[in-house]
Amino acid sequence: MPNKGSLADSAAQMLREAGYLQRTDAKELVLLDEANGVEFFYLRPRDIAVYVGEGTLDIGITGRDMLLDSQASATELVPLGFGRSRFRFAAPLGSAMSISSLQGLRLATSYPGLVQAYLAQHGVTARLIRLDGAVESAIRLGVADVIADVVETGTTLRQAGLELFGEPILESEGILISRTGAVPPPGLDQLERRLNGVLVARNYVMMDYDVSAEAVDKACEITPGLESPTVSSLAKEGWHAVRAMVPRQEAHQIMDDLWDLGARAILVTDIAACRI
Repeated sequence: MPNKGSLADSAAQMLREAGYLQRTDAKELVLLDEANGVEFFYLRPRDIAVYVGEGTLDIGITGRDMLLDSQASATELVPLGFGRSRFRFAAPLGSAMSISSLQGLRLATSYPGLVQAYLAQHGVTARLIRLDGAVESAIRLGVADVIADVVETGTTLRQAGLELFGEPILESEGILISRTGAVPPPGLDQLERRLNGVLVARNYVMMDYDVSAEAVDKACEITPGLESPTVSSLAKEGWHAVRAMVPRQEAHQIMDDLWDLGARAILVTDIAACRI
């Protein structure tokens, strides 16, 4: 799924944005954040779920794919929104394959635990061949009949003469995990609030604008905010100032809609941090 470097880098960046100290030297394996009372261990993303599941670590950040593939006794707490990817089956062009036709075939993948569980759910038995990389070459080299691999655009698979079939095995992203059934450790509530605050700050912006009293109700329908917009009277008679959080990706369309309604002085600013 997401490469190990990008997953670790994205996790560290998110923790920095949440107010936690992070290492500046990639060779550091342990870091103590005294101000927040947290000790960070930097491990291979594939190993994190195992350490958490065994109770060695209280909390971990890894990929959903790696958690499920590890079959560790760990549970997803919070989806973190980075490292998104899809895991799909692929076969030679024109094969007209389906999930049921995988019965008895050789299937190459870097995530045998994940694929095995998926096949078992569908009552299919296949011979799984574990590869650490270049899974798309397995069929051409005669190692496998089909593959299960990460798919972003599908370009690499098409170049290898392959086509996708079946529904996605998994939609993955970075996630916060804890040991299944464990008592929540001190500081977990704070960590979750901070991470959720980062997610909101990344996905929303603050929008301010002026609008006439006649149009303020319709304007608030366009910008309802997370709970409700803030509406204040302006010195200019018959006008109001409105402030609301809006989805970042929809901001420009919302600005256009407000302008068409008669709103003016429309400003958009980033949210550095928040608690919702």
